[in-house]
Amino acid sequence: MSTLNIREATPSDVAEILRFITELAVYEREPDAVLADESHIHNTLFCEAPKAFGLICEQPGSDGSEPVAIGFAIYFFNYSTWLGKHGLYLEDLYVTPEARGLGAGKSLLKTLAKIALDNDCGRYEWNVLRWNTPAIEFYEACGAKPLSEWVGYRMDRDAMEAFANSPE
Repeated sequence: MSTLNIREATPSDVAEILRFITELAVYEREPDAVLADESHIHNTLFCEAPKAFGLICEQPGSDGSEPVAIGFAIYFFNYSTWLGKHGLYLEDLYVTPEARGLGAGKSLLKTLAKIALDNDCGRYEWNVLRWNTPAIEFYEACGAKPLSEWVGYRMDRDAMEAFANSPE
């Protein structure tokens, strides 16, 4: 197994991050759902006060050349009123198909767990699609448990605008 390196994403990773996001959308059967472009990613992850953060997983180049990015994670901090602590929320985790099985996903998850602990987070959460059995099995093997009593809800931009502007 090759040596993997997990590092904070930098502005020079924007194109790679967008590529990973697009590949993840294809894998999740939503290839047309990605509206972000490189400027969106740059302006949100690398602004003066970012609210989301990225990690890049690399493996050494095959001939000793520059490391090759093989995966990424995007995360942010939320808050638990019941715990009175922040939590870490993993928005996306993706490893290229050819690099799966090398430990990249586990390395990214462990690095995020350490970030959560370093920030005194009370929990570390994410969502997974119900049909994504390989991911579910992987997460459970790492010790994660599904939240069976909670149902996720979402408003898209149109719904937010309609609701925010609706009469009292």
